Amino acid sequence: MPDAPQIDIVVLQPTAFCNINCAYCYLPDRNNKHVLEQSTVTRLFSELFASGWAGPNVTVIWHAGEPLVVPASFYREAFAAIEAMRPPSVHVRHSFQTNGMLIDAEWCALFRDWHVGVGVSLDGPRELHDANRRTRSGQGTFDRTMAGIRTLQAEKVPFHVISVLSGPSLDDPDGLLAFYLESGIEQVCFNVEESEGSHVSTLFAGEDLKSRYAAFLRRFWHGARASGRMNFVREIDLAIGRIFRPNEATTRNIQVEPLGMLNVDSHGNVSSFSPELLGLKNAAYGDFLLGNINTQSLAEIHASCLGSAMHREIQAGVAACRESCDYFSVCGGGAPVNKLFEAGSFASSRTSFCTLTQIVPTDLILEAYDRLEQSWTVDAPPPPPIASSIASSARLP
Repeated sequence: MPDAPQIDIVVLQPTAFCNINCAYCYLPDRNNKHVLEQSTVTRLFSELFASGWAGPNVTVIWHAGEPLVVPASFYREAFAAIEAMRPPSVHVRHSFQTNGMLIDAEWCALFRDWHVGVGVSLDGPRELHDANRRTRSGQGTFDRTMAGIRTLQAEKVPFHVISVLSGPSLDDPDGLLAFYLESGIEQVCFNVEESEGSHVSTLFAGEDLKSRYAAFLRRFWHGARASGRMNFVREIDLAIGRIFRPNEATTRNIQVEPLGMLNVDSHGNVSSFSPELLGLKNAAYGDFLLGNINTQSLAEIHASCLGSAMHREIQAGVAACRESCDYFSVCGGGAPVNKLFEAGSFASSRTSFCTLTQIVPTDLILEAYDRLEQSWTVDAPPPPPIASSIASSARLP
């Protein structure tokens, strides 16, 4: 088949329901307690593996709503079914993004048994976290999230945290870093609070957001490296591999590839491109759905994707980025969902989201590399090759 996809990421929604009510949540269906059927899991992965489109390493991200409101026994059954169908040439890894409040020894046993990647949503110390991450009755969730993190640490389950940066946290990189180090948190990811779906962030209204975020990330990154106790800052560490790479290697952006990212809700409805589109609606594109895996083959859904106006306009947006943006080789065409909600069209190019997630980290890394180059002397030449020496982010600040 022409234009056959390579599917490396499956975002799978066990339920849309969430047990808390974050102020910046954009998901419209988080009161819906419908749970994914095991038959849908079986159908999805039998189609995926039979298609030959699965990449050699497939990550299944159990996300949207709160995945841990569905019992651990559900996942043991689903994981076993997927493993029984998995071709020998494909490696499958499961990953959860959770608010951490329900983590206990049973969950940790599942995570260990299946080598599950675990991300915990934690916005920083109590005053920052509880400002936006609250229960449905309006109470803060910090204590229960931290209890979940302590359980992961006691059970020796690796994890990372994802922190949403609001105005106060952007102004306090030192406070955030001190909190993570005091809490024994070694891997951190940042999402700047953004406008998606029904949520409108006030951060993007300010003209100084780029400089504020650059100052935050520079300070946090340099402090994290100097501490010697934090081994991963996503915004920097992932960007380094995109910047310092062999000339023949291209940056792959699966958010602009049809079915490069396969997103499936608890009813079996399928979308692609940006996973945030799943569950949203738009006047021009409807519900962004391409079909349903329970009633259609993956090949039919792929054909629907290729023939959609959404695909055509996303590709037009990629072309616009390629023509107009000096950072295209790092980014590969941007995030469609942010183009739509910031500019009103998939066919647009640079967004504020691009500036924060691609341009700012790239500029900071190149800034650090320039300082490193200037420090080299005749007596201490740069260590070759660049791919093995510079790509170690510990060297850069």
